[in-house]
This record gives sequence, C-alpha cells and structure tokens, in this order.
Amino acid sequence: MIMGGGLVGLALAAALDSSGLSCAVVDPADPDQRKDPAFDGRTSAVSSSSKRMFDTVGITDHLPMPGCPIRKIQVADGLAPGGLCFDPTEDDEPLGWMNENRHLRAGLRSRAEAGGHVRLRWKRHATSIDRGESGVVATLDDGSKIAAPLLVAAEGRQSPSREAAGIRMARWRYNHRAIVSTLAHERPHENIAYEIFYPRGPFALLPMLDDGDRHRSAIVWSVAERDAAGMLALDTDAFAAEAEAAMGGFLGRVTLAAPRSSYPLGFHHAARITDHRLALVGDSAHGIHPIAGQGVNLGYRDAAALAQVLVEGARLGLDLGDAQLLARYERWRSLDTFMVALATDGLTRVYGVPGRTASAVRRFGMGLIDRLAPLKSRLMAEARGTSGDLPLLLRGLPI
Repeated sequence: MIMGGGLVGLALAAALDSSGLSCAVVDPADPDQRKDPAFDGRTSAVSSSSKRMFDTVGITDHLPMPGCPIRKIQVADGLAPGGLCFDPTEDDEPLGWMNENRHLRAGLRSRAEAGGHVRLRWKRHATSIDRGESGVVATLDDGSKIAAPLLVAAEGRQSPSREAAGIRMARWRYNHRAIVSTLAHERPHENIAYEIFYPRGPFALLPMLDDGDRHRSAIVWSVAERDAAGMLALDTDAFAAEAEAAMGGFLGRVTLAAPRSSYPLGFHHAARITDHRLALVGDSAHGIHPIAGQGVNLGYRDAAALAQVLVEGARLGLDLGDAQLLARYERWRSLDTFMVALATDGLTRVYGVPGRTASAVRRFGMGLIDRLAPLKSRLMAEARGTSGDLPLLLRGLPI
C-alpha cells in the first residue's frame, strides 16, 4: 500500500507492477487538477539512471512530451572567468533530461492506470492505519478498507505516516526561497545546463525543448527570504531584465515564458527510513537543496531499491513486511541519501561565503577538478546517478 500518488509514489507503483506485484495507491488530490501548470509549474531533471528505470518499467512510453536532454553542465562562480564543465563525449548518454512536472505527473498517472496490478484511490485519505503483527489495514474516509503487508509513505515532506511512527528528523531552513519559472531567449541553449553561484544564492538555468521557434530554459533562482516578495512583485519585463543580468546576457534577450512561483528551501533527513511494516521513500525520508538537481532522483533511487527488495522477497515467499527485507532496504539507501544530503548542504554553504578571497578559492578548486579526470568522472557519475550499488532498474535491467 502506497500512501501518496506523487512523482515517487507512482514511479514505485509502476516498478512493482512491471514485476507482477500488486499495490494500492492512496492520494487525497484530484489528479485532473495536476494537468494545470498552475498546480505545479516546476521542472525536474530526470537523471540518466532514473531515465533507465522509466524506460524499463514503461513510464517513458506514457509521457505526453519527451524530456530535453542535458548534454553539458557548466558551473561558474558568478560571472567571473573560469569554472567547471561536465562535458561527456558524444557517444555517452546525456547527463539527464529536463521534464515539466505536469508532464511527468501525466505520464506516471497514465502508466499506473495501464498497470494491471495497480489500484488507484484518488481523492481519498486514510482516517486510521493499523500496522499490526500480521499486516497493515488502512480505513479510508469513504469507509472502505485496504489490507496489505507493507505501508509505503510517499506523502512528501510533511508525511503523516512518518510522524505517526515517531521517526525523528534532522531539519533546518536555509532562509532562502526558490523562484521558478520558464524563460524564452534569443539564442539556443545547445542542451547546456548552467549553475551560476552567487553569494546571495545559486541561479540555475536548465534547458527545455523549444516551443515552436522559441528557445526555452527553466530557472531555479535561490534568493534571500527577505528579497523574494520583491522579486515576485516585479512586472514581467523587470523580472526578465534581472534574470538576463544574472545570466550575463549570454543567451541574448530574455522574456518570461511562464508564471513565476516560489517555495521555501530547507533540509530534512529522517533518522531511519523504516519502522514496523513501514518504509519511507522520497521526500517523506529526505529533502535537500535543489542546488544539484538530485532531490526527486533520490526518491526514484528509493523506489528502485525498494521495488527490488520486495520483488526478490516475494520470489522467496517472504512476507513483504518482513523486518529483514526492510533492514536490507534501510542499509541500501541510508548511506547514499545521507552522503548526497551532506554534499548538497556543504555546497550551499561554501558557495554562500561572500568576498573576493572566497570566490578565488572556489574558482581555484573548480579549475583543479576540471583538470583531474578521475575526480571529474566521479562527479559526472554522481550527476547521472550511476555511482554506487545501483538497483537493477537503474541499470536498465528488469527485476
């Protein structure tokens, strides 16, 4: 039983369905409202490994629009010369694909609806959940009951199931907000993602598919909390001018191509990701700064690992809520999520140090990494999500 039908919950449902395991997905939202860009105008970078899972379990076939490949990542400290370029060879797979969240939601929903082993209970929430010795029983607000051997919490940052289990969280706020939108620009982006670090916050520019003859990129602009209201209050031309200045004008004249929205930036990490007949995935387990675009991909890695643990357990005839299976999932995912969280938090703090000396040190470090091929290759693998002990689905192999 999966509580939460968002990006990660539905990806897990598709992964289980592709191997013949049944699941129910419960979510209080109306899925038809998720088609509207106003519901979630954000974009997400789907890493290479996540894309392999999408291909393997049939999600890619249901996406209404293909993603835009990211073939190069350019990292800079402000607009100063120098920096770091992740530039794989032409024969390598892209570093990732940029997708509008509404298209991801539509594709994931369509794949779940096509699955013969997935029951979708939209516009419903659990009024009580009993995680007993022999299984889990959830009573929904319409009086119906769902029984399952395991409860999976994919409910997001404020997960009720996690809170009910009393799982402790490490959390803090960055006192910044992310402003997200889509820009149209004169010059083509050539499938390059840019991460420009300023002391007041990073500015990410992410390639999107052209809209007719308009070249487009998504932005994720981290600004101080005290400045966010003023930035959002600017008229479209003034905001576009600010974005163009932050970019240094390298893509030519910029106009706003979508409404702006914002969300607070914070960090949270669960002390553990399992409990009695309970597993946490995605934002229910961890939430990180979007500085490296890894947030949702950590959730997809959770989904791939948990699906493999459960499918292999089912083949052995084990109870899918068995403590040994959950312990395997905990061991598999805890170190990876902790290290990524630590790295993104460290980057946020290091690049937030103001002053010329700090900037010079950062540029020296980036130049050094650019010249050290093994380290650069390792960082490229991290960006792709292809490092470490990968679940089968992330390698492009069925379970």
